[in-house]
Amino acid sequence: MSFDLVVFGGTGDLAWRKLLPALFQASRHGKLPAGGRLLALARDERSDDEYRAYIKERFAEVEPSKRPNEEEFARFAQMLHYRRMDVSQPEHYLGLKRWIEEPRADEGRAGGRAKTAVLFMATSPHLFPVICDQLGQAGLNGPHVRLVLEKPLGHDLASAQEINRVVRSAFREEQALRIDHYLGKAAVQNLMALRFGNALFEPLWRRESIANIQITLAEGLGVGKRGDFYDQTGALRDMIQNHALQLLTMIAMEPPSSNDADAIRDEKLKVLRSLKPFTPESVARDVVRGQYKAGTVDGQAVPGYLEEVKVPAGSACETFVALRTEIQNWRWAGVPFYLRTGKRLSGRDAQIVVNFREVPHPIFPGTRQANKLVIKLQPDDGLELHLLAKSGSCSELLSPVSLDLDFDRAFASERVGGYERLLLDAIAGRLNLFVRSDEQEQAWRWVEPVLHAWAGDRTGPRPYSAGSWGPPAASALVARDGYAWAEEQ
Repeated sequence: MSFDLVVFGGTGDLAWRKLLPALFQASRHGKLPAGGRLLALARDERSDDEYRAYIKERFAEVEPSKRPNEEEFARFAQMLHYRRMDVSQPEHYLGLKRWIEEPRADEGRAGGRAKTAVLFMATSPHLFPVICDQLGQAGLNGPHVRLVLEKPLGHDLASAQEINRVVRSAFREEQALRIDHYLGKAAVQNLMALRFGNALFEPLWRRESIANIQITLAEGLGVGKRGDFYDQTGALRDMIQNHALQLLTMIAMEPPSSNDADAIRDEKLKVLRSLKPFTPESVARDVVRGQYKAGTVDGQAVPGYLEEVKVPAGSACETFVALRTEIQNWRWAGVPFYLRTGKRLSGRDAQIVVNFREVPHPIFPGTRQANKLVIKLQPDDGLELHLLAKSGSCSELLSPVSLDLDFDRAFASERVGGYERLLLDAIAGRLNLFVRSDEQEQAWRWVEPVLHAWAGDRTGPRPYSAGSWGPPAASALVARDGYAWAEEQ
């Protein structure tokens, strides 16, 4: 299949840290369709060879497993091209259109098949409206063009709706692919397979069997040199509104009628609409926000958020959020869902923990530890099912054991990274793992009362030491229901 993948913001961090390494991995694994070209767009003047040399230098900074050797990069570099692009200049879009449409001897276009063009917006979101408007005016919005939009998609509901309005003015909904790289993770995809491809779990996937569900997206790193950007965003916008809520919808959704993209996204939207809405009173009770102070991570002293580069003095930006919510429907009524995310926490750990109820009448003495299913997202992808079993001794006590599926080992020859999977899906036109505009807007609609409540709260975020699991109030939030976070169990 002939394709062009065009990256607006081709010299930015997202392009060289995530997108191009993912595309290289797709090429290394033989999954990138033959006959494709990768075009980077940016404001400065470079030749193709200069851009290739720039990317080769940047690749030395990505994780070792994703670095090409000389021969591999030479092959990959043949696909790489560069054009200077000023997104405010209409003639630059016409030049881009000519570049995409120009005939090429290696495309095999005699059969008349149209070429796919995937346009990836790796720029600041404030540029999305002008780029979309200019793409439409230049005719770069035909049926074989797909637009990939990277978060953050708006700062609040109104700005998200404005971005969607501008996108819809030039592109059909099915052409606009809102990317969330968490949805490309193997464990998240296997969550669908776990629930809807097996008869084992779905009968238990309801309030009668499940006590609570916890979603943790923890980072050991601080904000680094991105203090100015992060201070305008915060943990709620950066992680909860998109990543955490998307994971929640996939955990909680009803079985879709098919594996069709809209059938799946319809069910996810129903979950978002069923989330218990926040009020000023429930925000004070059910939401904890925090900000890291100086501490120790991996034996190294690290500064607090207010000491980080480019962070404004006295900032009240939250670097940690924990919240409790419920889904108001028959399947989940009364089951608490706990979401938390934060920077400078005890470790890099992303997981979903499904805690099952205890047996109604224990006949074995000792522990009453309940079963749980742990869906691991990072640093490793996998599933753990925690059970109780009797040892070979004469004791009547039960001991915890686990069944562990490590996707890295089980599917070593077929492993595909999150961005790699999503970019291949964008090229192929598979929409299942992309977010629809009504999902995105409903997520903003749900978090906005929290933002409004914080805007009027002068107490600010609770401090927590770097290297901890956040403010003590986050543990109290879960303990109030008689439960504990996974690491405290």
